Amino acid sequence: MSITTTTHLNFRGDARAALGFYHSVFGGDVVAVTYKDAGSVQNPDEADWVMWGQVVAGNGFHVMAYDVPSHTPWNPGENAVFVSVRGDDTDELTALWGKLAVGATIVQPLAPAQWAPLYGMLKDRFGVVWVLDVAAPYNG
Repeated sequence: MSITTTTHLNFRGDARAALGFYHSVFGGDVVAVTYKDAGSVQNPDEADWVMWGQVVAGNGFHVMAYDVPSHTPWNPGENAVFVSVRGDDTDELTALWGKLAVGATIVQPLAPAQWAPLYGMLKDRFGVVWVLDVAAPYNG
């Protein structure tokens, strides 16, 4: 048996825009099923919100997202989750950083760190915190 884990991000009305943005950064395919598509509309104002969505790219990137309906409690919290993107190609991670950084708040600039050849943290325009790093060789 094998398993995978996928980051699932929760929004309130911004899931479609977030999925589109992550698609523009990582490529791949986007799927977005609305509450209307699923026949699960409880609030007509939210019919076109995303009930289930994802971006899946050939490079291994996969993120899911949905819009929490107004009848369900939702609080994005503080530091509730970081999305970590780790690779071995400095140029590739630098390019991803450049795209994610548009409209973002930089928490830690992308630069060499004591524990990694390249590390950076930012909060994107949707409030999601991303950590990008180039994996250091394990010497244990």
